[in-house]
Amino acid sequence: METGVADDLLRRSLVVYKFAVEELMTKLRILSEEFDLVHRHDPIEHITQRVKRPDAILDKLRRKGLPPDLALAAEHLDDVAGVRVVCPFVSDVYRVRDMLARQSDVEILKTKDYIAAPKPNGYRSLHLIVRIPVFLSDRVEHVKVEVQLRTIAMDFWATLEHKLFYKYDDQVPAGFVEELTSSAAIAAELDARMESLHQRIQHD
Repeated sequence: METGVADDLLRRSLVVYKFAVEELMTKLRILSEEFDLVHRHDPIEHITQRVKRPDAILDKLRRKGLPPDLALAAEHLDDVAGVRVVCPFVSDVYRVRDMLARQSDVEILKTKDYIAAPKPNGYRSLHLIVRIPVFLSDRVEHVKVEVQLRTIAMDFWATLEHKLFYKYDDQVPAGFVEELTSSAAIAAELDARMESLHQRIQHD
């Protein structure tokens, strides 16, 4: 199939991922608003979303040695659609995870806990692959969405780390890698201290 034709098919087919992200965003906004209205503390600071561009999907399929077929993308790629949830405290990350898990139409397929076991560079975040139904006029599509949950400190570190690697085309000088790893440890320590303060306030 010509790349242009495949690209056009992907654009039209990607609408189900857009709908899946919107469904998940609605769920998270409802939880956030409920906590704002009913509870003393909202575990969701802010939420962002994205659906991969067709050219990025095609490129990733090619890197995996697969043809540019959306059916294969749905089967082999977990990150076509993504939602990032930024939380004030580490405990909130797991609270939001648990709230999503309790929803009957949210199926958690995979969990990667980079908070409990950070990556070697210090990256910390909780990654979930969830599957939710999208009700269309003639069918129901069960769509995978990657959910990243992290604290404000983790998000700050990860955002700057990404900008540095982009600037240096993934060839960051060795000294930068050491500084990034050290900075990740500082961010983790900040999270631990703020979590301790949060727990003290909660119990007062």
